Amino acid sequence: MRLTTKGRFAVTAMIDLALRQHHGPVTLAGISQRQEISLSYLEQLFGKLRRHEIVDSVRGPGGGYNLARRPENITVADIIIAVDEPLDATQCGGRENCHGHGEVVGTRCMTHDLWATLNAKMVDYLDSVSLKDLVEQQTQKIIEPQPIVVMHRSHQIA
Repeated sequence: MRLTTKGRFAVTAMIDLALRQHHGPVTLAGISQRQEISLSYLEQLFGKLRRHEIVDSVRGPGGGYNLARRPENITVADIIIAVDEPLDATQCGGRENCHGHGEVVGTRCMTHDLWATLNAKMVDYLDSVSLKDLVEQQTQKIIEPQPIVVMHRSHQIA
């Protein structure tokens, strides 16, 4: 399984939105600029997020997007699934027909159960991480200052 830019950008944009929504609706232009994600790409992603009732749109001057649910009620799995990101490591896409030709048409490959189990664990993990968790991680990074190392003659002072 590989997470494509679609899933990564959607999660990143949702963190940005959740960090800033207490000031009112957040514009996609602002997210685009801060996160260096194409505005047209964000428009596509947020259309899907809105259809899955993860975000609400506000029209007009001062408009933008807000979360449709509390951050603790939105999981990473919700976001990724909403933007049609496949969470499947199997060769057959979960259809159990790994061999598409030859004598074993429609049968599972020898590693199908391994990848199917990985899929389940991955979804369980992504479903256990909330948007609130990710926002708190980002907030901690902002709050915890990095130590400053000053070189003074031949001594380091931290």
